[in-house]
Amino acid sequence: MEHSGENSGGAATPSPGRLDWVDVARGIGIIAVVVGHVWTRGPLRDAMYSFHMPLFFLLSGMLSRPQPIGRFTMRQIIGQMRPYLAFLTLLVIADQLIEPLKGNRPIFHQWPQDLLLILLGGTWLRGPYTIFWFVPCLMMARIIFNILLCRWPDPLDRRWALFVPPLLAVAYGLGQWTQYSPLGMITVPMALLLLWIGAAWSRMDWQWWMVLPLALFTLAGLVGLFPTLNMKAADYGWPLLSIGAGVATSLLLFRLSAQVAPVAGPVAIIGRASLTIMYLHVAIIHYLSPYLGKGALLALALLGPFALDRLIRLSPRATRWLL
Repeated sequence: MEHSGENSGGAATPSPGRLDWVDVARGIGIIAVVVGHVWTRGPLRDAMYSFHMPLFFLLSGMLSRPQPIGRFTMRQIIGQMRPYLAFLTLLVIADQLIEPLKGNRPIFHQWPQDLLLILLGGTWLRGPYTIFWFVPCLMMARIIFNILLCRWPDPLDRRWALFVPPLLAVAYGLGQWTQYSPLGMITVPMALLLLWIGAAWSRMDWQWWMVLPLALFTLAGLVGLFPTLNMKAADYGWPLLSIGAGVATSLLLFRLSAQVAPVAGPVAIIGRASLTIMYLHVAIIHYLSPYLGKGALLALALLGPFALDRLIRLSPRATRWLL
């Protein structure tokens, strides 16, 4: 993914090279994701769920620019689904080996029938695979968003304002209509909205008066004043308010990331390994939670995939297939 520069207000504008603040933001986001999966209930879990998925969609929107539709679409499908299938296959094989050693049946044990469930993904992937909805959802949202950006390159164009209300209605309506989500597609409308918000925010200059309203929404989301989010299930809490709190928290974290980037190297390093951590952390938590405390689980769920990411990057072929 091409990175963007930062203007004087902290939003993203085109510029060559890697931006440390982007990696810091990814690092904060992936740490929040792992924390939310280690602590599976209670106020800490709800606080993390209030923003951790919106953060990644918003960040992707901030970095989006119109690109040739055919080439971008193929690059997304190949570049995202190849690691998706590779990691999913590795985890299915691992589950076939690990669960019998624990005296349990593997999650998928009825072959070849279960192959269809694996291919459907999304709702049908649970346990160590539960996070696998995210990448195909983001991929499809980015493909659609790029098509729209090619038609309406300015996210502040009034035509976007006409497009957003029906998109919101579809996003909330799908969550009420069904809980079935092949490849995470039920979340695509809300993901598309978040991509647009990120792209629109990147065109705005930061003003210090923005801190107060963003902080108020952030606080309401983090302390549970608004119901938290479960984006995989298209459960967006209170209409506009819960997702608004997630957006506000993410935007403040982007600003914070830009400010602390020079001294947040370790967080940026974690952010560069966020894809590998995203795919593997739930499996580590799933298999080890009966034996370890929360703190140890958090450390292993972050550092184990991070170490594997470092190893993968030593091989160009492994990098091509898995990253």
